[in-house]
Amino acid sequence: MIAVRDSRDRAAFGRLFDHFAPRLKAMMLRGGLRDGTAEDVVQDVMLAVWHKAGQFDPHRADAAGWIYGIARNRRIDMARRRPLAQPDEMPELESLEPDADQIIALQQEARHLAEALARLAPEQAEALRAAYFDDVPHSRISEMTGLPLGTIKSRIRLGLERLRHELRKIAP
Repeated sequence: MIAVRDSRDRAAFGRLFDHFAPRLKAMMLRGGLRDGTAEDVVQDVMLAVWHKAGQFDPHRADAAGWIYGIARNRRIDMARRRPLAQPDEMPELESLEPDADQIIALQQEARHLAEALARLAPEQAEALRAAYFDDVPHSRISEMTGLPLGTIKSRIRLGLERLRHELRKIAP
């Protein structure tokens, strides 16, 4: 390094290059640089070593420390210049509002359900409405009607079976 600094010795620089270039490249690859970028940084570092050799002071750092310092700074500079990764564009969300076809389909389903409920025995229909439309627990329905819990559960189960049967006939 002294020969390069003091007399611009090309042969001494060639030996420095041969020694440090593979080590610097390994350092850059470990630092995450890929596809030829590591080689470009090594070339840039070694060019800086040649041009800044006059600034080398063996009392402040040895040659390896000085060269690796230049390499580290170049790698940091490259990372700062790299544009930040942009997030992928978010696809436009579909409207949560139902469209006309969905509204019509829901209305038809509701009408079919109301018709099927009307064909049930009144006590089954009442138990189903309380349990599923009003969200009343079975035990509370039992208290409200004064009927045993088992009777309420049976009415709900039998009502659901009849509803399934009725709705199968209606469904296209």
